[in-house]
Amino acid sequence: MTYYSRIIAGAGLAVAMTVQPVLAQDYPTRPVEFIVPWAPGGGSDILMRIVANNIGQYLGAEMPVINIGGVGGTVGLAEAASRAADGYTISQIHEGLLTATAVGMTDLAWDDFEPIALMTASPQYLVAATDQPFDTFEGMVEYAQANPNALTIGVTLGGVPHLHAAMIAEAFDIEWRYVGYEGTGERIRAVVGGNLDVAIGDISSSLQFAENGDLIFLASGTEERVAQTPDVPTFAELGADLDLLITRGIVMPKGAPEEAQATLEAALEQLSQDETFIQQINNSGADVLFRGREDYFAYLDTLSATVERLSEVIAP
Repeated sequence: MTYYSRIIAGAGLAVAMTVQPVLAQDYPTRPVEFIVPWAPGGGSDILMRIVANNIGQYLGAEMPVINIGGVGGTVGLAEAASRAADGYTISQIHEGLLTATAVGMTDLAWDDFEPIALMTASPQYLVAATDQPFDTFEGMVEYAQANPNALTIGVTLGGVPHLHAAMIAEAFDIEWRYVGYEGTGERIRAVVGGNLDVAIGDISSSLQFAENGDLIFLASGTEERVAQTPDVPTFAELGADLDLLITRGIVMPKGAPEEAQATLEAALEQLSQDETFIQQINNSGADVLFRGREDYFAYLDTLSATVERLSEVIAP
């Protein structure tokens, strides 16, 4: 396991997930708006809509989703941070915010919010257009080594996909040209449309296109092969010990009332044990990975230090 993946895998895993807050009886009294800081169609949008669509029975309120994309997720997060800290606005963060902070893309940091719960973990894939002169990862490496910088790869510039792509390039001694797209859905559509050669994607944004023959999965960033893509080799099988994951969690504006934080945390914990919810998340290519407020804070605190050290790879 790589240094990066060991830190991610180990951060906060030893902390017990047993927080059981006392539920407030007067919250919520109206819908809780969920600002998803990415464009529709990507992994964050799909997975967080599953959260929003299933939380009502546990929270006792509707959770309308508002997509506010832009600048690696930081536009929507800036809007969320500016909202009243009354418990009626939440947002979603993943490793991308930590990376954006580390490379100076934004002044926002994870601790400008109240971390409520980590909810999902998604393996990342290298995917390719079907019109390339290769249809396997080994073929891609051979082509890229023979043609430095000939391939374009879609990433979120300054974000985790950029970091993952740089790690792949370093591990396999290849060079490619990075092209920035806001969300996973946008860059996958660019691959399908012939505007990119390869991209960092995930199951939720890419599997249907692969099943339709519009793109191919070259490798997965998991320790073991994924059930939805049993024929796709892992990077470890291909010669590099790379674990490439994106975790997604829920946050509130800084200073949100304790009763709102505790109530939402408890509702999300109940949701994380709902078999229908788990199946929907799994069907979208992710796993449910619940960590409450204390555990999630510890995870982000440790991970932010790691991302800062590794961010030199993708610093502007």
